Amino acid sequence: MADQIKWTNVLSTRPSLEAAVEETVAQAEQELGCEPDLGLVFISSAFASEYSRLMPLLRQRLAKAPILVGCSGGGIVGLSGNRQVRELEGEPAVSLTLAKLPGVKVQAFAIDGDDLPDLDASPESWVELTGVPPADQPHFILLADPFSSRISDLIQGLDFAYPGSVKVGGLASGGPIVGSTALFYNYQLCREGTVGIALSGNIVMETIVAQGCRPIGSPYRVSAGERNIVMELEEEALAGTGKPKTALEALRDLISGLSEADRQLAQHSLFVGVVRDEFKLELESGDFLIRNLLGVDPNTGALAIGDRVRPGQRLQFHLRDAKTSAEDLETLLRKYRQHNSGADAAGALIFSCLGRGENLYGEPDFDSKLFQRYIGNIPVSGFFCNGEIGPVAGSTFLHGYTSVFGICRQP
Repeated sequence: MADQIKWTNVLSTRPSLEAAVEETVAQAEQELGCEPDLGLVFISSAFASEYSRLMPLLRQRLAKAPILVGCSGGGIVGLSGNRQVRELEGEPAVSLTLAKLPGVKVQAFAIDGDDLPDLDASPESWVELTGVPPADQPHFILLADPFSSRISDLIQGLDFAYPGSVKVGGLASGGPIVGSTALFYNYQLCREGTVGIALSGNIVMETIVAQGCRPIGSPYRVSAGERNIVMELEEEALAGTGKPKTALEALRDLISGLSEADRQLAQHSLFVGVVRDEFKLELESGDFLIRNLLGVDPNTGALAIGDRVRPGQRLQFHLRDAKTSAEDLETLLRKYRQHNSGADAAGALIFSCLGRGENLYGEPDFDSKLFQRYIGNIPVSGFFCNGEIGPVAGSTFLHGYTSVFGICRQP
């Protein structure tokens, strides 16, 4: 057992930061039973006035952890005293994860958004930012400031430099203005950019990306569109057999055929799913990148969406509500368990949107408890994000209203 990954998490709800740090460190070190290789810490925005005190306190108590990263969150996820996963929203909480990773190379990095190369720069330019050789085939955990990180450019560049590497993470949350969130990097407080961890060697990271939507109607093909504007659509099943409709006409026809409940839902929870794999014929959950419907031009019938489109691309309209989000996550968890029993998983991270949680489901701990029901009672930690980072169809994206799980195990 000496060469097995060990992973533990402790969540403290003590209102005193000193007491919360003391509790998490003491219990986590006792449970781990050896010197950690990695520490991850997430702290509630209820402690916003004390962010600057967290790292000095941890440096005193956790000097044996050579690498430590973390961030602030409007909600914090971790294991309570009875080892049940909790999602604590809007109340004091500190979640500390410690991991012993034999045979794993752990590298931390901090990246300033102003230092990002142009998107047409060489892969080597992106490798210089992290200092991680692509030959290591690393997996990445990314925690970013929502205001200064240029995170969409960063994940696009990392995909270019490290194709096939998993990237998961989220944007720090806890305040609506610049400087109201916090990042932590090797016992230092950071207010800007991105901090991250690269894990390579004797470790596998698997992902579940639950976007919480269900498709309505049939898939369409974009007949005319540019940038993020969809001008004309035709039903995929009828492609080439008739005159395309304006995007607004197609949407109106679709909505008119919905049930009354879905028509009501479409007034405030309508989204667009962009198909990522153009060669897949039978589409299912996980094949779409869910994007916001940003606006409508009634004069031209065009729709603006939160992604770039091009003629020939497939898309399908989606709806989101609590029932759909629960069913989507459960379907993905069931599919994961069919392919992997989860028995050898060491630990997991969850990056969930601030718009999920009790605000969506009307009850606490929903996503994380559903995860444990299917994957097992492994340590789970994370936070509620301003945006979630995870892969869809082999490429990494910044999501909204999503729960991203990163599941770590040995090969």
